[in-house]
Amino acid sequence: MSATLDLWPIGNCQISALIDRDGTFLWGCLPRVDGPPAFSALIDDGGDRAADGQGFWAIELDGCTRTTQRYLRNTPILETRHEDDAGNAIVVTDFCPRFHRRGRIYRPVAYARIVRPVAGSPRIRVRLRPTRDWARREVERTRGSNHIRYMLGHMTIRLSTSAPIGWIEDEQVFRLERPLHFFLGPDEGFEGNIATTVEEMLDLTVREWRHWVRGLAIPLEWQEAVIRSAITLKLCQHEETGAIVAAMTTSIPEHAGSGRNWDYRFCWIRDAYYTTQALNRLGALDVLESYLEYLRNIVDNARSGHIQPLYGVGGEARLEERIEAGLAGYRGMGPVRVGNQAYAQMQHDAYGQIVLSNVQAFFDQRLYRMAGEEDFRALERVGERAWLSHDQADSGLWELRGRFHVHTYSVAMCWAACDRLAKAAHHLGLHERQALWQERAERIGRGIIDAAWRPDTQRMSATFDGDLLDASLIQLLDLRFLAPDDPRFLGTLRAVEQGLRRGSHMLRYADEDDFGLPQSAFNICTFWLIEALHATGRHGDARNLFEEMLARRTPAGLLSEDTNPHTGELWGNYPQTYSLVGLINCATLLSKPWSAVR
Repeated sequence: MSATLDLWPIGNCQISALIDRDGTFLWGCLPRVDGPPAFSALIDDGGDRAADGQGFWAIELDGCTRTTQRYLRNTPILETRHEDDAGNAIVVTDFCPRFHRRGRIYRPVAYARIVRPVAGSPRIRVRLRPTRDWARREVERTRGSNHIRYMLGHMTIRLSTSAPIGWIEDEQVFRLERPLHFFLGPDEGFEGNIATTVEEMLDLTVREWRHWVRGLAIPLEWQEAVIRSAITLKLCQHEETGAIVAAMTTSIPEHAGSGRNWDYRFCWIRDAYYTTQALNRLGALDVLESYLEYLRNIVDNARSGHIQPLYGVGGEARLEERIEAGLAGYRGMGPVRVGNQAYAQMQHDAYGQIVLSNVQAFFDQRLYRMAGEEDFRALERVGERAWLSHDQADSGLWELRGRFHVHTYSVAMCWAACDRLAKAAHHLGLHERQALWQERAERIGRGIIDAAWRPDTQRMSATFDGDLLDASLIQLLDLRFLAPDDPRFLGTLRAVEQGLRRGSHMLRYADEDDFGLPQSAFNICTFWLIEALHATGRHGDARNLFEEMLARRTPAGLLSEDTNPHTGELWGNYPQTYSLVGLINCATLLSKPWSAVR
């Protein structure tokens, strides 16, 4: 288990923050997940936090020797308990308010903290040092009788508190004799008594999350792990638009000193498809419905049906990539990248994921808005692009920046787009359209076998040229392109396992790319392997490997993108939706049925 990514997310589907093992806010962007960070210390190891550091918010017990943390059950609300050797103790409760009010969800751009004395006569210090403009400029502040205002450039935030303002501003150590309440949010007056109001917000937020979890169809086994993953996936949705980000962070390297530092705070069509697929298995239809609304707007705005690999959470198409030199990087390992140039790549699998995400809406009568013929006609524009692009080279799902191939995974996703459109057309009674899309799917399918099957090695190739191995070939099973007992899939699985498995870890690929040879295992690929092992009858192997993956989670119960296969250390952006999707999918697949305890 990695100690370096011992981080606990909180959020309300508008903003989020990552809190470290000491209870300090290290990362949080405003006014939404892809905005500039107000807390940037996670990716800025350039200064001494005690002296000149910035980009954090700490509530510290003087003389603290022991800290423990836990989430309130079935919520993303964090409790951090600090103790010293003299018997003094405090508990800090951190959350982002989220609850129904006046007929809609109240999810302000705000963080709430409550610090309570629970033993002895504790003395505390509060240090709030936000960042402005990616640490390029100093943060100016002003104070009032019960608040401090911080000018961040793109917005001004206000700390309203029942604590003595002067002691907070000067970072003095003082005795904590009663609960203190903090509300860091919009620059506007705080209505009502802050202590009473923040306590009420806490109660309502607890109820809101527990009500949401209560509606999940979770498996019998590994319930806590599945619930924590589901809550965190929901936190990765920008509920205002329905977009789902790949992770909450930017620029955590794939491995030490790799330079593979990417900004994941955007909505990848691929990642969002896998996320909604996993949450749909748990019955979380609210996430799917919101995302489908986001997708309909993407499809409507797409020129001639062209779909980018990723978009901003507001549907923004241009995500120009730049390097912010004012921050040293995670553990000093820059660069810090903002934006992601992959938006301009051609990744043809996106067409399939658009269709796959939408097709359920034609069949699922639980949805508030089922899809009809008009939606089908709009989706056909995406299908046309899949058909026209399926045999063309692209950057592939791993977003290679310096080479292009016809990737088997991309072509299989184009096949899936045509296949699922045929099924939707049949359901709608559009028989001519069904025949068209079915014929196209069959032609693409034959092309995949002809171009990717390698009789000499008895396996599929990851590209139509050459004989490359790639963990994405395992997804031919999930797409229902190959059956688990098909000799072509069994041969491919053997080859992928032999070539890419490193102990209990799976690489994406083992060939040199733009940044050299990859060194980290990709967590979702290990989950793909678990699914394939189970589907091909190796149930014991699948279960044992899944238990190993569970043991690699952070104390918060989460995973990042990558794992060092030699040390088990977690790397890559965090928390990673891909990885949590894999955990949910494997738990639902491997768990004993509920009937086992009835």
